[in-house]
Amino acid sequence: MGRNWYLLWSGSAISALGDGIFVAALPLLAATLTQDPKLIAGVSFFGALPWLLAALPAGAAADRYDGRRLLLTALWIQCALMALLATFHSVHIVFLYGMAFLIGTAENVPRAVGQPLIKATVANHLLERANGRLFASQAVALQFAGPPLGGLLFAMAVPAPFWGNALTFAMAAVLVARMRTERQPKKAKPKVVEGLRWLLRHKALRAVTLVSATTNLCIAITMATLVLFARHRLGLTNAGFGAFLATLACGGIAGGLLAERLLNKWRYTVPATVVLIPLAWLGIATVAHDLPTVAAFAVVSSFCTAVWGVATAALRQRAVPTELLGRVSSAQTLITWGVQPVGALLGGFVADGFGLLAPWYVAIALRTTVGLLSLKPLRTHFLVAALKSHLATSPEHEAAVTLPEASR
Repeated sequence: MGRNWYLLWSGSAISALGDGIFVAALPLLAATLTQDPKLIAGVSFFGALPWLLAALPAGAAADRYDGRRLLLTALWIQCALMALLATFHSVHIVFLYGMAFLIGTAENVPRAVGQPLIKATVANHLLERANGRLFASQAVALQFAGPPLGGLLFAMAVPAPFWGNALTFAMAAVLVARMRTERQPKKAKPKVVEGLRWLLRHKALRAVTLVSATTNLCIAITMATLVLFARHRLGLTNAGFGAFLATLACGGIAGGLLAERLLNKWRYTVPATVVLIPLAWLGIATVAHDLPTVAAFAVVSSFCTAVWGVATAALRQRAVPTELLGRVSSAQTLITWGVQPVGALLGGFVADGFGLLAPWYVAIALRTTVGLLSLKPLRTHFLVAALKSHLATSPEHEAAVTLPEASR
């Protein structure tokens, strides 16, 4: 791992800190404008809608243009949008919807170019390590440090967390600008849907995408009204809500750091995460009435989510041809993140009609059903992936890390 990787990693961690601040501050801002669960869920809906609309074009851009320059442009745009939100934060809930949509649209570009940039800056046999460190640092910044800071800044002054977020995007842009990469010439205009077609033909990634999409749908269902759940069930203040979100990161940090070792040592690691995640959610819904109990179950859930993310990212980076990686990654984003607007709306209506615990039970039922149905194909595919990961632990085996044709 060289200089370019560490600059990319640092920039990602700093921008993730801003995202963590935003995750806590945005629903708190919405709650100052309305107490209607449906209207608050609308913020999550418009924030997630761009993943459905902009993912494929962002992937095509990532495969056509210089990734570093695209990333820099997106970071400066996000910086400007955060400054605008900080200035006009109290206008109207509709303005908040529009800003959430624009910020979410800009976020598609870093996610699309991130996969090709990681693959370009890290040796093939180090992908699990790089992805593990990336997941761990993002868990620290996005979930552990960012949300409490966002809640604290919001309690001090409403626009403060949004100015802080703008600063993190500017700092990340400065770091990315210091990367020394060869300028990539503009390629021929790629076919936008080609990545989606490739993804749907690949058995392993198709199964992974189904489980990931269901997981994100369920998370959106519960997160849409999480601020009300935290206030009414746990009795948390604005600053306490940030601390509540931080508990979700504890397991993610450990999972990101330990994923490489677990994936190399125990071949059933990935199927185990599929089972444990909904069990942890069940614990939150049934026996968690205080922050420490929620934290205990959240650690299990976030640990498994991080290990799953490391395993599936490395699988994708090895299996997908470099010239298609941006489009395939964005096609997967389209499916796995595009379900979030549906989940946000569903969560708001379910909570409004049946109470704040109802979204959790809906999420548990959906995730358990899909997880159990997917266990057999996932076990088969990741046994192959575990062997591939073992072979990839030394540079001389890099030629052996592509999936065999039978798994495609």
